[in-house]
Amino acid sequence: MFKESDVAFSFETDILGAGAYIREPHDNPEIPGIFMTSAFNVEDLDALEARYATKGFCYNRYRNPNRATLCELMTYLEHGEQSISCSSGMGAISTALITLVKAGDHILADRIMYSETKEALEDILAKFGVETSFIDFTNLEEAKAAIRPNTTVFYMETVSNPLITVPDIRSLADLAHANGAKLVVGNTFMTGYLFRPLDFGADVVVNSLTKFANGHSDTVCGAITGTKEFAMKCHHTQVLLGTQADPFSAWLTQRGIRTIALRVRRQSDNACALAAALEKSPYVKKVHHPSLESAPQHELAHKQFGNNYGGMLSIELEDDRQKMNKFMRSLHFAHYAMTLGGYRTSLAYPVLSSHGSLTEEERLSIGITRGLLRISCGIEDTEDLALFKEIVDYEVHPAEWVTTIGKRTGYLSALYLLNDDYAIMAYMPIEIAPATILDDMED
Repeated sequence: MFKESDVAFSFETDILGAGAYIREPHDNPEIPGIFMTSAFNVEDLDALEARYATKGFCYNRYRNPNRATLCELMTYLEHGEQSISCSSGMGAISTALITLVKAGDHILADRIMYSETKEALEDILAKFGVETSFIDFTNLEEAKAAIRPNTTVFYMETVSNPLITVPDIRSLADLAHANGAKLVVGNTFMTGYLFRPLDFGADVVVNSLTKFANGHSDTVCGAITGTKEFAMKCHHTQVLLGTQADPFSAWLTQRGIRTIALRVRRQSDNACALAAALEKSPYVKKVHHPSLESAPQHELAHKQFGNNYGGMLSIELEDDRQKMNKFMRSLHFAHYAMTLGGYRTSLAYPVLSSHGSLTEEERLSIGITRGLLRISCGIEDTEDLALFKEIVDYEVHPAEWVTTIGKRTGYLSALYLLNDDYAIMAYMPIEIAPATILDDMED
């Protein structure tokens, strides 16, 4: 037994060592344990040197068993050679970009993406002599024209936040490589279950595992996946910057990913159904989702993703804050959340959240209006989620009687105007519904 001794010391000393190590065999537990330790012990200097030589576990900032198993899982999920896990999605993005660029380099980045990535490029990397140009990556000619001799990185998202545009990953990878640049893709909205950018020529994939990958809204984590050589360089950067995932977050994320096939396919299907329903509403000005034939990149999205278009969409309503508030309050289970990708459907308002750092002029220039709502679909029953449309129709365009049958085992969902105010009867058994409502339905 490690450091076992028959010598009895004082209580104050012995209490520190009693039960410190596991005596019984404990290999291969059904679920990996959580290694909430800052360091590991060795017997002597020979053992220390051997531990370093085998890249074993020594100090938590360098390596940890929970991060190691999560990295193995992410490498499989994204079809890479090696991964590192990070403290957050932004930790992954920052670590990857800092590893890739140096003073004097130029980055081409999509003009539509998570605004804090834009801030990292403009507020941090720019201070160290790295310049970024923001372009429309859905326009290959614009991308070609923006390349400079010192362009070293193309950065984009698989599906843009929040307008759900889709770039041609394979064509952009070819363009980047022809000009000596690396293609870095944020795959948070799709995850490696629905799409693997590395299979389409990308060099590096970054993920906010906080979102769809974990799927339970209970941890913050990120990952970088690429070649073994690049992952090792990122690990060195990570050790110096301290962007590691903590053991518990890594453990939670790994647990969440185990059900990714059950969750994310359902979320994608729900988003497709909801997008199709909302597009039919005369009171929704626009629906952004690549499953729709009206979407500008629909054919490209089908070519890249098949029938799996992802669980994110956004809609444009009338720029009327009072109506938007009333609509949001009227939703039965969907709710506002300062995140996305969880198993429950949630909404976000980019103007005040994900893109709140942009000026009004900057937002409007890329199409983010004050009527835009971003929707992250959960795993609810698809028919229940379709009530979203009925509430939009009612709240955005109130009528004296707006009634909807929610055909589910004799239940009625009724929305109506009462005394100049809104009232909702959700899932009322038809046998007790007021006769006036049933009569109106027959009319």
